[in-house]
Amino acid sequence: ATLLFMATAGADDPRKTVDELKMIFVKMGEPRIEGVEKSGDIIAPVIYFGKHKINNSFTVVDKIKKTSGAYSTVFVKDGNEFIRISTNVLTPRGVRGVGTKLAHNQAYSAAIKGEVYCGEIDILGNSFYTCYDPFKDKTGKVIGIYLIGFKK
Repeated sequence: ATLLFMATAGADDPRKTVDELKMIFVKMGEPRIEGVEKSGDIIAPVIYFGKHKINNSFTVVDKIKKTSGAYSTVFVKDGNEFIRISTNVLTPRGVRGVGTKLAHNQAYSAAIKGEVYCGEIDILGNSFYTCYDPFKDKTGKVIGIYLIGFKK
């Protein structure tokens, strides 16, 4: 039911669609970082929502692409960087952009402060209408970002 709602209410609206993405993950459980593993070419912290590991898992982001047409990514915070750990965004080589970092742009500036950013952004060479929504662990520390984008 959630995904069907997202396909209609969230179509081409990054703010509504990122809220739907959040709902899916929140229902899985509380977010936390536990351990590290390889994502793309780098070692990144591992995010769990409840018992569900998000790194290198593409089920949710692929369902969102199928139901709403949205591009979707989950980033993990690693020091002062945000690293893609689950995404349906492809690099120019045609592979998932896991292990790539969020550019230091307006979305980064907002997320590092725990603020939402919605607006136009270049992602891996393509222009998107986006919404970046940081999420926190139970202590209130930003540990990642949800991203929804629609190609311009």
